[in-house]
Amino acid sequence: MNCREAFYGGAAGGGKSDALLMAALQYVDIPGYNAILIRDSYQNLNKPEALVPRSHEWLQPTDAAWIGEKKLWRFPSGATLSFGYLDGPYDHFNYQSAEFQFVGIDECVAIREHQALYMFSRLRRVKAHKVPIRYRTASNPPQRLQAERGDWVKTRYVNPKTRRQGIVFISARIDDNPYLDKDEYVYSLNKLDPITRQQLLLGDWDVNIKGRMFDRSWFKLAKEAPSVFTQTVRYWDLAATEEDPEKEPAYTAGCRMGKTTDGLYYITSMMRFRHAPRQVEALVRQAADLDKKGVWIWMEQEPGSSGVNTIDHYRRNVLPEFVFKGDKVTGNKIERASPFASQAEAGNVVLVEGHWNEQFLEEIELFPDGKFKDQTDAASGAFEKLANVGVIGIRIV
Repeated sequence: MNCREAFYGGAAGGGKSDALLMAALQYVDIPGYNAILIRDSYQNLNKPEALVPRSHEWLQPTDAAWIGEKKLWRFPSGATLSFGYLDGPYDHFNYQSAEFQFVGIDECVAIREHQALYMFSRLRRVKAHKVPIRYRTASNPPQRLQAERGDWVKTRYVNPKTRRQGIVFISARIDDNPYLDKDEYVYSLNKLDPITRQQLLLGDWDVNIKGRMFDRSWFKLAKEAPSVFTQTVRYWDLAATEEDPEKEPAYTAGCRMGKTTDGLYYITSMMRFRHAPRQVEALVRQAADLDKKGVWIWMEQEPGSSGVNTIDHYRRNVLPEFVFKGDKVTGNKIERASPFASQAEAGNVVLVEGHWNEQFLEEIELFPDGKFKDQTDAASGAFEKLANVGVIGIRIV
């Protein structure tokens, strides 16, 4: 299979690692061919039955030579198969000058998205031969501790609604591996909790890892919003200006929420994006124009003088015609989200159907253990403002 990008995803024991190794070895008879197989740590590459021991099992009887100090196999043709890892936040820079015709990443849910995708830049076609450039990933569904780094995998590869055109998803099951003692393996997996068992035994990407605060079943769905709210707000949680190399870049999120006379809270819009500050300002202004002046605008104010300056800039230069206020938040994210979670559990939060629903529900159900918290912070902020205002009868137009 010579498609540019493919993903082997599913049950543990389904032969995904073997498929990666076989794909990497496909063109080792061609001079100039170079392949690399990657995991989150070199220790995991070396575990029993992992990629490095498996490569020795396969290649030791051949003419290929293992060069231990470089962690690679060199073949009589001159082709190479290397092993690497992406563990620390800067490890992808270790491959800046490297060129490969094949990149394979095993258990990619343990890898940061931007580091995994960086390896695309290391793919080079060699003009002297017709070897295709290929990018392959493989993984079981993410466990709870992997959710922060690994939720991008489902979005990019598994979910047919978000999977990119041209990407091939190959589902792996235990039955696909004829060398596995299935009965013993199933016996072992049956001792796990139900969610982990379903992920590893069936390769189920749809079973949800539960967070500690929200359940998606709490949120009702409505085709449209009521025509009148007592008050409507748009609450913005801006992405941090300073990047943390240990984390994926944050999103800016803006939640529009309205409160009804009978105490229901409708989320009517959720915006989420990553852009440079000037583009963020333009989108915040655009949202305000579309929301109309009856919608009050709040924005979380970061501590210190930079937070004061940001709020002042938005008030003077971006949103001078609108009711706009900065919000000096107190308490941690969990404390701020707790009142909103209580109302959601009571069935008092309604989502108006929109393209953003699934993305919001996936994030909030993982809160506070998931990678991103921006939409949850925005929704919690909007709820807090609505819960503390009186009835002033704003009509939505």
